[in-house]
Amino acid sequence: MNAHAPLILDIAGTRLTAQDRRRLQHPLTGGLILFGRNWESRAQLSELCAEVKALRADLLIAVDHEGGRVQRFRTDGFTHLPSMRAIGARWQQDARGEPGSGVLLACEAATAAGFVLASELRACGVDFSFTPVLDLDHAEEGVSRSRVIGDRAFARDPRVVSLLARSLMQGMLQAGMANCGKHFPGHGAVMPDSHHELPVDRRSLRAILADDAKPYAWLSQVLTAVMPAHVIYSRVDPRPAGYSRRWLQDILRGELGFTGAICTDDLSMAAARQLEGQTLTYAEAILTALNAGCDLALLCNRSAHEGGHELDTVLDALAEAVVKGHWQPNPASEQRRLALLPQSPALPWDALMRSPAYLRALDTLSV
Repeated sequence: MNAHAPLILDIAGTRLTAQDRRRLQHPLTGGLILFGRNWESRAQLSELCAEVKALRADLLIAVDHEGGRVQRFRTDGFTHLPSMRAIGARWQQDARGEPGSGVLLACEAATAAGFVLASELRACGVDFSFTPVLDLDHAEEGVSRSRVIGDRAFARDPRVVSLLARSLMQGMLQAGMANCGKHFPGHGAVMPDSHHELPVDRRSLRAILADDAKPYAWLSQVLTAVMPAHVIYSRVDPRPAGYSRRWLQDILRGELGFTGAICTDDLSMAAARQLEGQTLTYAEAILTALNAGCDLALLCNRSAHEGGHELDTVLDALAEAVVKGHWQPNPASEQRRLALLPQSPALPWDALMRSPAYLRALDTLSV
C-alpha cells in the first residue's frame, strides 16, 4: 500500500493513452475524475473503468454527478436525475388532508435519487460521486444569491438540507457508494462563481456555524468525505477554507468531529489558486492544501493542455517535496482515501435494470 496517494487527476479522452497510464500508475496518484468529454457510451465507460482498475485496483474513479445541471452522463440509459431544488420543493407539497406528507415524499425522493445515481455509476465501474451539495439556497426576491450553487441546493433551511442530504446518502449507501458533502462551510451566501473569481463571505464565525455549517455538524458522523469551498471567510481566516488549518483542523475536525476524507475542489481554477494576494502554481496550491489538512487534491482539466505536461510537473514537484521535507505523506490520509472505495460488488447494468429496488426508485422519482 502507498504511504499516501493524494492526487486525483483527469484524462483527456474516452480511452487511456500511454501518458495516462504512466500518470495513473504513479505512487502519488490516488484517483481519476471523469468528465463529459470522457463519455461516449456505457460500454465505452465500462471499458475505460475496467482498464483503470487493471492498472491499479486501488485507484478511486470519481465524478461530479449530482443530478440537475451537474450530471456528466445523461444518455445510453442513464436516468436524468432531478435537481436538488426540485427534490426540496416536494417538502412543502402535502397531500390534501395529510399534513407532513410532503416531508416524507421529499425524503423518499432523495433516497431514490441517491440509489439510482450510485447504482447506475457503479454498474459502469465508477466508484464515487462528489455529492451531496450541502450549501444553503440563499435567495433574494426568489433568485439564488450564488450563481454557481442555485438549484444545486435542496433548500434554504439547514434542517431541510440535512435531512434530504442524509436521505440521499442513504440511497447511495444502499448502492454501496460513499458520499462527499460540499462546499464546507457553505458557498450559497456569496454571489461570485469561484471558478472565475474568489468570493469573500464577511459573516462572523458564529453566524456561519449557526446557519450554513449546520449540516456538517448534524451529519459529521455519516459523511465519508467533505469538500471545502473556494471562499474566503474574512472574519475567520484570510485564507480560503481549503487552505485554512483553522477551518479544516480546528473547526471541521475539532469542533464538528468529522473524521472522514477532506478533498479539495478543483485546484486548476485560477480563483482557487489565489492566496493572500498571490497566484500559486498548481504544485504550490496542492502542497498548501495538503499541509492545511486536506487528504486529497483535485487537479482537473490539465491533461488536454499541452499534452498534460503540467500534471507531470506536479507529480515531480510532489515527489521532490517529500524528499526535501516540505510535505509529509500521511498514512491516515491514505486510509481515508481507501475508505471511499466501494466495499461490495456492484450489480451489472442488465441485472440492475431488472432489480426491484431500482425499479421502485425510478417509480418514486417519476411521481
